[in-house]
Amino acid sequence: MAVVGEAGARWLPTREGLCTSQAPAWGWGNYETLLESCLSNHCLFEDNSFPATLSSIGQGPLLKKLPRHLQWKRPPELHSNPQFFSPKAKKLDLCQGVVGDCWFLAALQALSLHQDILSQVVPMNQSFTDNYAGIFQFWFWQFGSWIPVVIDDRLPVNEAGQLVFVSSIYKNLFWGALLEKAYAKLSGSYEDLQMGQVSEALVDFTGGVTMVINLAKAPDNLWELLAKATCSRTLIGCQTHLGERVLENGLVHGHAYTLTGIRKVTCRRIPEYLVKLRNPWGKVEWKGDWSDSSSKWELLCPKEKILLLRKYDDGEFWMNLHDFKVHFGLLVICKLTPGLLSHEVGQRWTHTIREGRWVKGSTAGGRLKWSQGTFWKNPQFLLSVWKPELGQRSLYPCKVLVSLLQKPRHRHRLRTPHLPIGFYLFRVGKYSGDQQRLPPEFFQENPPVSQPETFETNKEVSQELSLDPGSYVIVPCTSEPHQELEFILRVFSRKHIFHEIGSHSNVVFCKEIVDKNEGQDEFFTKLFEKYPEINAVQLQEILNQMTWPDLRNTQPFFSLEACQGILALLDLNASGTVSIQEFRDLWKQLILYQKVFHNQDSNQSGCLDWDQLRGAVKEAGIMFSDEVCKLMLIRYGDPTLQMDFVRFVLLMLRAENMEDAFQNLTQDGKGIYLQKTEWLMMTLYS
Repeated sequence: MAVVGEAGARWLPTREGLCTSQAPAWGWGNYETLLESCLSNHCLFEDNSFPATLSSIGQGPLLKKLPRHLQWKRPPELHSNPQFFSPKAKKLDLCQGVVGDCWFLAALQALSLHQDILSQVVPMNQSFTDNYAGIFQFWFWQFGSWIPVVIDDRLPVNEAGQLVFVSSIYKNLFWGALLEKAYAKLSGSYEDLQMGQVSEALVDFTGGVTMVINLAKAPDNLWELLAKATCSRTLIGCQTHLGERVLENGLVHGHAYTLTGIRKVTCRRIPEYLVKLRNPWGKVEWKGDWSDSSSKWELLCPKEKILLLRKYDDGEFWMNLHDFKVHFGLLVICKLTPGLLSHEVGQRWTHTIREGRWVKGSTAGGRLKWSQGTFWKNPQFLLSVWKPELGQRSLYPCKVLVSLLQKPRHRHRLRTPHLPIGFYLFRVGKYSGDQQRLPPEFFQENPPVSQPETFETNKEVSQELSLDPGSYVIVPCTSEPHQELEFILRVFSRKHIFHEIGSHSNVVFCKEIVDKNEGQDEFFTKLFEKYPEINAVQLQEILNQMTWPDLRNTQPFFSLEACQGILALLDLNASGTVSIQEFRDLWKQLILYQKVFHNQDSNQSGCLDWDQLRGAVKEAGIMFSDEVCKLMLIRYGDPTLQMDFVRFVLLMLRAENMEDAFQNLTQDGKGIYLQKTEWLMMTLYS
């Protein structure tokens, strides 16, 4: 049985060196190099960084659960026709072994429902026949990047040749057992998988963001959330209340399950909301209403009963939503993109990751109750958001998803437990600059817009926020001061700028832009100090000073009227100015338009004709009919129906703006209804 408790921290080993018998401990190696070496030498790979000994299993209570005569064998020694993976097998084919890692296996079961996502973690081109050398590779997401973990295929078995840990109901399939071994190596040992949270494994498998719902305080629209999640690219797990025993109703306390489906049925003309769950053990099922033997099934029409009811002791079962909320403690939804639960159509999101750390005596300030002394010392991150999430333009809220992940403090994930962490969000007005941290007085005088209800000991804490366009400060912290830890902070939104205050190295600037415009970074640093807000005159001065390397030495001239038009498109709060953060995003768009213009201006005339304009808007991702394209050339081109770069910029900004507006306002994707004030705002001031 797996007990779901506080998950331990994780150590991320270096990837230097090779994982051979001569490799240094904890080296990760290069899979292709190791494979080629083994094939050339006609030998099977042995991984001394995670050897086939008890040291890889652990040093604690797990050793007592092992069979007396433990052996390590490779799959070809265990079956006459071993297979790594079979797409013909049932997706939910894994069963838990003696290690208490139901949280890992529940997440893995969820992963197996999405074949394309599974193949990112489990490369499917591996086998026990073609180029077999006893070496396998898996991929896990670790704090912003995907890392490979290389293992050999020696697995612990008992005297009868049965796998001690994860196995498949198909005795010749071994992908699950090998993946568990790779994850154990990443975590320190098999024993380090004994306790954990489903959310932790889901993040490691996907790099997504987890939303944890306390079912005792479940929102009224829980069914709607589940309905949207199950038809989207999400992975869903759940956990029962703490404990360690099998209940009379068939559920296991302190256990993790996978949510594999939902169904709304009609029972005596009354809707009944059902959820389908699976026990990672591959057996032991719910015995209450809508279980395999429940009389409730007789109340359904024969067709529904046939489609839904499967009387197998395979660990998978149905129960109604009410019982689910009563008997389960946590629901974990892992979203692979931020907009999944809101079902936004045609929306583009930006994603930013920043690293940070709390240092004792310096930046480990603790939570807000310590504000009189140290809270302000915590790392501070400036976040500027704009462009509304739904509905009308202008001042309507933006949806922002913030995720805080703590990094491990020890090589073995259970040696040092996670610390309680959380983050606060404060609204700021006119901000003085990127280098000056907010003083203690600010936090004493300004209440937070958002704060943690409790400080969670999870690896990740996240929150979806609806924020008015503007600037904010995110302050991540531990629950108490003087606790040292590294972390990463992720922000997802439609449009944002995000960087650490007081840290030159963490200033956010699009990497492609920095790489393609060497020397611009110094220019922007000086610009930020000079202009906290930019009006049309200042925007004209800035744009006409910029270099445009893809325009073949042709320096475009931005008139004041053109800059006023650009400003109107960006100025959501009608202040007559844009922030430095908004200007950064504008610059990113201008770099894209410059590249598109350059690609289509084949005759190097410095202008686009009708055919070239059609190609340019298509390359930029805007779909115009030929008729509309001709009208745009008449509207934005010169009298000879030629369009220079500045006019092209105005067209593309307006087109993208209107495309976003339509997608936000339409209900059916075909049309929109606007009140008079909304129509005037969109047509006259955008």
